[in-house]
Amino acid sequence: MLIPPPLSLYVHLPWCVRKCPYCDFNSHEGKGALPFAGYVDALIRDLDQDLPLVWGRSIHSVFFGGGTPSLFPPEQIDRFLQTASSRLRFAPNLEITLETNPGTAEHGRFDKYREAGVNRISFGIQSFDDGCLKRLGRIHDSAEAERAVKLAQDAGFDNFNLDLMYALPGQDLAMAEYDLQRAFALQPTHISHYQLTLEPNTMFFARPPKGLPDDDSAWDMQEHCQALLADAGYAQYEVSAYARPGRQCAHNLNYWRFGDYLGIGAGAHGKLTLGAEQDILRRWKTKHPTVYLAEAGSRESLGGDERIAPERRPFEFMLNALRLNEGFALVDFETWTGLARDLIAGPLDHARARGWLTVVGDRAVPTELGRRFANDVMELFLER
Repeated sequence: MLIPPPLSLYVHLPWCVRKCPYCDFNSHEGKGALPFAGYVDALIRDLDQDLPLVWGRSIHSVFFGGGTPSLFPPEQIDRFLQTASSRLRFAPNLEITLETNPGTAEHGRFDKYREAGVNRISFGIQSFDDGCLKRLGRIHDSAEAERAVKLAQDAGFDNFNLDLMYALPGQDLAMAEYDLQRAFALQPTHISHYQLTLEPNTMFFARPPKGLPDDDSAWDMQEHCQALLADAGYAQYEVSAYARPGRQCAHNLNYWRFGDYLGIGAGAHGKLTLGAEQDILRRWKTKHPTVYLAEAGSRESLGGDERIAPERRPFEFMLNALRLNEGFALVDFETWTGLARDLIAGPLDHARARGWLTVVGDRAVPTELGRRFANDVMELFLER
């Protein structure tokens, strides 16, 4: 039987002050006065359209991503959450995260976000080196980053993430370490630490920046920074995620555990288990904000619907679960894909023979070698 896993809500807010040259997300530079109230109206229509797919289910986390969600006035975030909680069953003490650009943080707004129900902030810091920030096209400097974090702390936020990148243009090992030491001083509960990659359809992909560290230098940074994070009390639980005990990101954990998520907003993606139909649906919304504003809530706003065929589910499951240091329980694979564990016995045996996975009792766990060659491990589960 295919049984629905925990359900999260993802809300995409697409505008930013300036598009970063490395960013491949669905983000759009805001020009002139932005239609915040109109966009929230569209989100509510979008939510109403998808509600029949999740009747009776509880929401365990909410994540406002972007773009730059902190561009939105707190009263609009509050209006959306009030409306959503009247239509959906919000679990007690659910995690509600708002992504924030330090360059858009203002005194007083964090108090209002907390009053609206936001209880976790994710700061897009990227670096504490002003030269690196300039080369990345960020609109803030290191002083603004620290000031924004302290404003959130003053407003009572004790659960927050700092996004940091390494292998940046012009960066060396000492500079990567410096970024982490500056981050530790702010005492975040969570740090996302990931390598800059040149993604297709970005300015950096078309015109790579000068001074990028080579692969060996990037690997040295990764290993050295992982050791620093561990020494500072941040346990790695996913490829690029580190947290204090009990402070892992509940929303992202649900993604990686092959949980369900309702995606609303321009370009938002969702994954929903349809128990009555014994099927898994992926749904995404039209990407451009102007089109979305006009069409949200109608069939025209759907970028697409796709059913995940049973033969594709093992790879889809592993694409997420094998990112986690904890691995996965075989019973969860059966429950959330609707497939027997025997179907993956061959790939599991292959991975064990290569030293990529260990299987103890009901749990399959990536080894350190397996985490290093994660893509090779995942490919074992591709449909043949």
